[in-house]
Amino acid sequence: MLGFSLRFLRLLAGLTLYGFADALMIRAGLGVDPWTVFAQGWVHVTGWSIGLLTVVIGFLVLLLWIPLRQRPGLGTLVNVIWVGPAIELGLWIVPEQTSLPMQILVFASGLLLLAVASGIYIGARMGPGPRDGLMTGIHSRLGWPIWVGRTGVEGSVLLVGWLLGGDVGVGTVVFAALIGPLCSVTLPLLAPSVAAARTGRGARAGRVGRGGRRVPRGAAVAGTAAAGSAPG
Repeated sequence: MLGFSLRFLRLLAGLTLYGFADALMIRAGLGVDPWTVFAQGWVHVTGWSIGLLTVVIGFLVLLLWIPLRQRPGLGTLVNVIWVGPAIELGLWIVPEQTSLPMQILVFASGLLLLAVASGIYIGARMGPGPRDGLMTGIHSRLGWPIWVGRTGVEGSVLLVGWLLGGDVGVGTVVFAALIGPLCSVTLPLLAPSVAAARTGRGARAGRVGRGGRRVPRGAAVAGTAAAGSAPG
């Protein structure tokens, strides 16, 4: 029972930090990750807060788990409910940044904090985030590689969010380029058992890939870390 309680507290801490990291990147005003762009776009359409829309979008993504035959864990449901309010708390604490040096500093802080938060909440091992499950569900049901499902889904939500007025900028590109490598560092440090399991699967499945092509040992961790970095 104590083990479960500690894991649950770790989950809440990680998701709280994740929401705060999202808020930092929003306040930086340099561009945000694709799913936050999507939520921002719907803010313009509905007039709802981004925290509320993050929760609503999370539940809608969970509905897509049904045809993909994915089963949510307790951490999945907490993920959907908790990150949105954590973003709102962060937006209440952190003011909007207007000078470029502060924008860069706040964005970089948010990106680094998000990678740390991902390691904390993933290490709780209480179920994937709603978007993680969508990616793995597409992989298991349709046979598409994880990166294909992730690129297709995130590219689609990014386009829709941008068309609706979401904040796409250099930060969006930086996020896409760096979140995978950053999480490949924080996961082994903060969630070593999860990272080891993922590396093991990647090594077994990847040493002889499709067509006989070898896949680097760490590729699975970096790929799944990137996919697992969007729990909201």
